[in-house]
Amino acid sequence: MNAVAKDLFPPDAQSVAFDENESRMAALGYYERSFAHMTAENRVRWSLERLPGNHVLSSSFGAQAAVSLHLLMKVAPGMPVILVDTGYLFPETYRYIDQLSERLNLNLKVYRSELSTAWQEARFGRRWEQGLAGIEAYNQANKVEPMRRALRELQAGTWFAGLRRRQTHSRGNIPFLEIAGSRWKVHPIADWTDRDVGRYFGKHNLPRHPLWAKGYVSIGDTHSTRPIHEVEHMDETRFHGLKRECGLHEFDLSAV
Repeated sequence: MNAVAKDLFPPDAQSVAFDENESRMAALGYYERSFAHMTAENRVRWSLERLPGNHVLSSSFGAQAAVSLHLLMKVAPGMPVILVDTGYLFPETYRYIDQLSERLNLNLKVYRSELSTAWQEARFGRRWEQGLAGIEAYNQANKVEPMRRALRELQAGTWFAGLRRRQTHSRGNIPFLEIAGSRWKVHPIADWTDRDVGRYFGKHNLPRHPLWAKGYVSIGDTHSTRPIHEVEHMDETRFHGLKRECGLHEFDLSAV
């Protein structure tokens, strides 16, 4: 068992552990329960003190992204912020990135597919129009691979993300903490409601994404994002309703 793992174990977790994997799972369960009684800020502070570096935050700069960005920068200014730029973000999103980067003094790290958008369309066509298989291939090339590369090149030991259980049905069971191999992932606001998010925006006078007022509750690429008033269900606001997640938060962290 490594030094970081030993430091994480409460006595009761160690007493039932028989090998390193069981020990880690016991510690994970213990701290998952403990996080339920902490504030989001204390979850961040605990993670920074106890989980392995380097620490990074990912952000889509979407409808609610300012909350996690502000929360993390308040506690850990200068932490690298990973942005995966597909090349198809809304003009409003690019301007919002500039606005928040200046406002919060972000240490922005931008990652993209190694193949340009024009070259991809020439080679593969408009994959987001090619059914579920096309969308998944597009996401792998433009979102998942750049994120894997970012975590690898930044040597991230702990990845913070702003996912919440109330956002979508697919995120309903998101834990506060995950571990795979030697890498940890932390969701400090996993249990926050929409009201919690709204209150945080108001308390800290954070700017909203410009498209929020136009009914965009989940904001990704121009070609696969629709406002809420154009669909029957929230899950249909992304990827034509064929899927909800882009894959960024679904791959095996141990295989980066």
